[in-house]
Amino acid sequence: MEDEKYWKLKLRYGKETTQYIHFTVLADGVVGDLVDGYECRKGLAIMAIKTWANDAEQSADMLRVIGRQIGFETTGEIQIYETEPEQPPKVDPFSYDINFTPYDAW
Repeated sequence: MEDEKYWKLKLRYGKETTQYIHFTVLADGVVGDLVDGYECRKGLAIMAIKTWANDAEQSADMLRVIGRQIGFETTGEIQIYETEPEQPPKVDPFSYDINFTPYDAW
């Protein structure tokens, strides 16, 4: 338990390493029928997802694939930012903290 508490420091100072980079990805799109566990009104929305991935391209692909699986279709720009993680890396690339922000077209 004590080791889990200091994972960020261990990564920062090289005590632990990972081949992955942490990203936050935002995409413009349309929410349809979302699977259980996700909530957003149908229509235009921004999907946000945090990923541990090999590169920005893989991170964008993860958003597209996961989005489709849960009921979101990307229709516009995808923005990718290298960000500070909130969860430690794992053995394989993964995503977490998926959320939606609906908006109205003008």
